[in-house]
Amino acid sequence: MKLKLAALAIIFVCAFALVGGYAGFARRGGTAQNETEPNKALSGRIIITGSNTMAPLVKALAARFQEINPGVEIDVQARGSARGIADVRAGKATLGMFGRAIGDGELDLFGFPIARDGVCLVVHQDNPIKELTKLQVVEICTGKISDWRDVGGPAAPIELIGREEGHCHYELFMGHFQLAAKSVHPYSTVGDHEQSVKAIVENPHGIAYVSIGEGERSLHDGVPIKMLPMAGVAATTENVRRGRFPISRPLTLVSKERPTGAAKAFIEFALSPQATDLIRQQKFVPYID
Repeated sequence: MKLKLAALAIIFVCAFALVGGYAGFARRGGTAQNETEPNKALSGRIIITGSNTMAPLVKALAARFQEINPGVEIDVQARGSARGIADVRAGKATLGMFGRAIGDGELDLFGFPIARDGVCLVVHQDNPIKELTKLQVVEICTGKISDWRDVGGPAAPIELIGREEGHCHYELFMGHFQLAAKSVHPYSTVGDHEQSVKAIVENPHGIAYVSIGEGERSLHDGVPIKMLPMAGVAATTENVRRGRFPISRPLTLVSKERPTGAAKAFIEFALSPQATDLIRQQKFVPYID
């Protein structure tokens, strides 16, 4: 019995040490880098490519991080999540910006979620539609429903604005609604959120899906769009924070090897209290509150 108790005690201590180690990696930037004076000891160049959605946030994080660490140069390039993964694997980027959690096809990489976001449907603000069911969304995407009057709207054709394959929002949206690429028939296809929003503004009969963070920024700027709820839950970052919104995902930094030096310090910083206000300003949800 004494041997069993001793073994359990060792297991508990080891588990606690592992958890503490992860927390230290995730949060250490909030202690060592909370100094007001610049840290001149850290140096290096970090190249970050990938998700268009994440790019404004990562640029803001990079600017503040470089103020604290003037010896570090950070180059952030918005090229889409797929390109970010490819660049990291090819050694062309230190870190990749990936708009979801790493999956089975990315197990060769290290992933570090730094924030959360959701994906919602948007229509023009003049569209009287208030909400669509999951089945209605599927039938709109597959062409079974092609007129707004069939879902309680005006007599007008539904013009679905699709997204290019390879974007994380495309994968998240298609996966949530269990849609196959060959079954979806968009009116037009765009590459990023700004293009999706622009397409809806120019087309009162359109429907698209965008990042909730992007949607809230657009509404704040007076763009005439309407963000539709899903399953009765409003499309807001607050509902993403509370885990209520059904279509949400982490925003992840990925690396080919376990990060060290400046790259490790930057990830720690992104998970520290120093980054929280920047994440919220970009209409995302801090991964560690």
